[in-house]
Amino acid sequence: MANRKLTKIVLVAMLHFAFFNAFAQDGWETLFNGKDFSNFEQLNGNAKYKIENGEMIGTSRLNTPNSFMATKKAYGDFVLEFDVFVENGLNSGVQFRSLSLPEYMDGRVHGYQCEIETSDRKWAGGIYDEARRGWLYPLSRNVKGQNAFKPGEWNHYRIEAIGNNIRTWINGIQCANLVDDVTASGFIAFQVHSIHDASLEGKIVKWKNIRIKTSDLEEERDNVALYAPEISYLQNELTPNEVRKGWRLLWDGKTSEGWRGAKLNSFPEKGWVMEDGTLSVLSSGGAESRNGGDIVTTAAFSNFELSVDFKLTKGANSGIKYFVDPELNKGEGSAIGLEFQVLDDKEHPDAKMGKNGNRTVGSLYDLIRAENLENSRGKNFNGVDKWNNARIVVKDGHVEHWLNNVKVVEFDRFSQMFKALVEKSKYEKWENFGVIPEGLILLQDHGDNVSFRSIKVREF
Repeated sequence: MANRKLTKIVLVAMLHFAFFNAFAQDGWETLFNGKDFSNFEQLNGNAKYKIENGEMIGTSRLNTPNSFMATKKAYGDFVLEFDVFVENGLNSGVQFRSLSLPEYMDGRVHGYQCEIETSDRKWAGGIYDEARRGWLYPLSRNVKGQNAFKPGEWNHYRIEAIGNNIRTWINGIQCANLVDDVTASGFIAFQVHSIHDASLEGKIVKWKNIRIKTSDLEEERDNVALYAPEISYLQNELTPNEVRKGWRLLWDGKTSEGWRGAKLNSFPEKGWVMEDGTLSVLSSGGAESRNGGDIVTTAAFSNFELSVDFKLTKGANSGIKYFVDPELNKGEGSAIGLEFQVLDDKEHPDAKMGKNGNRTVGSLYDLIRAENLENSRGKNFNGVDKWNNARIVVKDGHVEHWLNNVKVVEFDRFSQMFKALVEKSKYEKWENFGVIPEGLILLQDHGDNVSFRSIKVREF
């Protein structure tokens, strides 16, 4: 009897050894041992973290900053997997390639965050740049990804950070597909978000089965889903995937090739500056097209997707126009075309003019007001002196404006509704406004300092 018992113990030990040996050979490591926080340190806020049943448990605390249980070790390229449960109403996330530096906001944690949330917005699995640039990959462009997270249940997350490509999955459904090169390495941290509503105090978020792999990652890569579009933040550079899909740079980041003055045969000799990968129109007192004047592409476009990064200075006004016909207006002022408004809504008086806010940032200028068409929250605008992205999609008559990857305007330029809007706008005197078969793309000189970069287009 004793011998049989001893044999059983030995067999169990051998099985355990074989399992953990196989686990180690596979390259996966346990990031959290389920027993203590010896490899972690808490940063910023004072939310309570504890361990029960091998799970890391964070409890929300009223009026304390975002709290982070961070690894003491930094990680660069990796694949991270974990299971998470979060009570309804509580926001959370997992930081990666993140930093806490005395010289940056007194040590505030900043860097990439994979979102964990239970709100109706459904952006769980998206990528947020904590305390730095804000949303990099909202799930507005990935409807299937929006439905991956299951509130009130354990959810399985997977994060791949390999080179400049960051991808996320929840329950086997791809959520994010980001290309960004701002931070290459940093700690991993488990967040309990700050709360200011007493009803949320004491709510919990739990993590378990936390593991990481840092070697042989190419063979570990999961397949990319077609429903998760790639969003790139590389400056004046196309990704291999963008090249395959037919994207091309409209501005090379250095020269005026492909551009000219809207009312000139060449690029303006003054008023525009190309420096450090940025194309800027200089301030000249706020007058429209009185300095260097508008610039337009030398090529015309019909069905296309256009992406432009822009940065406003305080109180600035500009615009990105399309279906521009420079022959329509030979006199003073800007060339005529449909316009994605670029404006400091808080400081420039034009935001309060027009009708119903149809001159605010992202709007179809003087025609359709920009608003968040994805959820009840406001426009996803990063602010003045920060880079924002304008995306314009035109396919046949259907047109969309996207501000920082959230849809803000949608219309049919051949519809009766559009015709009626034009007849009640400042454009009613211009024949065939907005309905010409093809036209130029324009960056506006409105007399204010505004910068552009990463101007790219693909045609359908």
